[in-house]
Amino acid sequence: MGVIRWILGKIILVVEALTKPKSPKLSAEQTQALERLSEQFTLYQFAACPFCVKVRQASRKLGLPLAVKDAKRDLAARQALEQGGGRIKVPCLRFEDDAGDTRWMYESDDIIAYLNQQTAPIINKI
Repeated sequence: MGVIRWILGKIILVVEALTKPKSPKLSAEQTQALERLSEQFTLYQFAACPFCVKVRQASRKLGLPLAVKDAKRDLAARQALEQGGGRIKVPCLRFEDDAGDTRWMYESDDIIAYLNQQTAPIINKI
């Protein structure tokens, strides 16, 4: 079973590399705004997790650089995820909400919807 999982992981990473979306064409002002916004996000992930790939691809499509922490290989990241988020499950987005509280969001679709919502005012700015 371990060999099959390893092979599937490699296939997932190759497919991700081959299907990597391009960032949108943005102005320097928009790019800087997205970089500032991205400072509040950290994505806890496993490199070959298909749902993590989905979030990474969506962030690239938005032009939003995400700091990533590999909760599989990085023990400190794994402990932070478990202590802060309450469980070791990926993908998980750590961010500060409008009140300044740290939040941990699981589920790839929820994370992508949230990132779309946060970036829309910047990307759609004329």
